[in-house]
Amino acid sequence: MAGPGTSSAPTDRLAGTGPVDPPKLVGVAWALLVVNTLGSQGAQTFLPVPQPVYQLVTMGSLLGAFGLALVLNPRVRLRPNAYLLLLSLLLVVSVVATVGQEVGFGGLFRCWRLAMFLATLWLLTRWWDGTLAFVRYHIRGYAAVLVTVVVGLVVAPGLALPETYGGRLTGALWPLTPPQVGQYAAVVAGLTLVLWLSRRTDHVSTLAIALPAVGLVLLSYTRTATLGLVVGLVVAGVSLALTTSRARRFIAGAAVTGALVAVAFAGAVQTWFLRGQDEENFANLTGRQKVWDALLGAERTPSELAFGTGLGNKSFDGLPIDSGWLAVYQEQGLVGVAIVAAFLLTLLAVAFLRPPSPARACAVFLIAYCLMASYTEVGLGDASPYLLHLAVAASLLGPHPTPRTELTR
Repeated sequence: MAGPGTSSAPTDRLAGTGPVDPPKLVGVAWALLVVNTLGSQGAQTFLPVPQPVYQLVTMGSLLGAFGLALVLNPRVRLRPNAYLLLLSLLLVVSVVATVGQEVGFGGLFRCWRLAMFLATLWLLTRWWDGTLAFVRYHIRGYAAVLVTVVVGLVVAPGLALPETYGGRLTGALWPLTPPQVGQYAAVVAGLTLVLWLSRRTDHVSTLAIALPAVGLVLLSYTRTATLGLVVGLVVAGVSLALTTSRARRFIAGAAVTGALVAVAFAGAVQTWFLRGQDEENFANLTGRQKVWDALLGAERTPSELAFGTGLGNKSFDGLPIDSGWLAVYQEQGLVGVAIVAAFLLTLLAVAFLRPPSPARACAVFLIAYCLMASYTEVGLGDASPYLLHLAVAASLLGPHPTPRTELTR
């Protein structure tokens, strides 16, 4: 049985038939994109590294990913992709809004970053052939990030579980917030479990990767990541239920286990979800609702209503928006919201039309997770981990290559 680091698709390079494994440097380019989306603001770190150094690393990784992708694809052979086409249209809207509102250098820089991010993804579409290669790159990339979180927890537990975040797990080596830790851990655990349900990885690899990742989700106390993981696994499991007996047993076992946990540990589950908050604070989503109401009630010009105020830091009146949809509405207007809805609906429609397969199950998990997270986390309209998750889904839903030899190394 293939592990997470091995390819499950047969290859015949001499005959030029079947999917061809991407060059190893494609995985390096993807890892650099992962680094670029980590950000440079978060908890206090064990080593006092200045923030500009982190920013230099993240932006340098984007330039490195683009340069590497260009070297690997010098003839710029691209696959048509509706997801990236709509994202490119969103970039145009972002530039129009940013220039029109005179946001300044910060907004233009964010537009340039999004353009480089999309250009790199376009260059990598040459290897988007519906195989699981990019799923494995994604798991490796974010698993490596989680290793730094674990090392930070061992080396400096006080910094990794700071009181400023209510004892939630943070990154003590790289400045990662609890929601980031929860998101990365949930995606790694979810994709690994979907591969296991699809019989594309073995039990040992699954336990070694998924079990610690689930533990990190719980230590981060991230409700969004937890719900996204559960919902994504259920949807992916249902998509495999007709073809895989393991998926059917998993769904039945998860339903029984969930019911027993809800009954036997109702108090503990409620305490974990409340995170020490009172019911009022929990009901308004830790103050998010007040920001959302103010944002929706703000007066806007027709231009701002249509195209937004330009790419910014995802805040309103100095407070974080913490909603993917409202952040797009604020920065890219109703046109941006329509484009985001269009590429999500396109991915869902294509996944629905695909026959059951491990690739479709992984894509469905990622789409479901991003949809769940979009309610309380930003990242649908700018270069972010969420756009990278959806890019993996798009690579899984691409057409399989017809017999040819042009994609050989």
